[in-house]
Amino acid sequence: MEPYMPFIWIGFAIVMAVCEASTTQLVSLWFVLGAVAAAISTIFTPSIFVQLVVFLVVSAASLAITRPLVKRFRKREGGVGTNADRLIGQQGVVTKAIKDPFSVGQVKVLGETWSAQSEITPVEVGAKVEVLEIEGVRLIVEEME
Repeated sequence: MEPYMPFIWIGFAIVMAVCEASTTQLVSLWFVLGAVAAAISTIFTPSIFVQLVVFLVVSAASLAITRPLVKRFRKREGGVGTNADRLIGQQGVVTKAIKDPFSVGQVKVLGETWSAQSEITPVEVGAKVEVLEIEGVRLIVEEME
């Protein structure tokens, strides 16, 4: 198996690069770098254990180095907004009670009815709420006082 390890590592790097190219998120770039480093390490050692350690160390180091940079770049970029984002901060009225943080009720906001959950407290029908965030197709709301 040892003579084939460079090809296995390069194959893994290619698979991870294809995964990275097919997503809009940075998901596997760090593994591509780690696999390439592990492939290079096969020149110096036949030990699969050492190659695996090189892969893990380089992947972790590249993650630790690039992740903060990527986060900072994304914040500056502002992300991709949707029409639903305009609901955040809006006020609405509960049309179906939200009994606890795990139950789903309904809220009418800007003339549209949405499924909603409350983060902390139960909310009764007719109560005014503020939209805090959106998780999927569900609003997370907080009762206004």
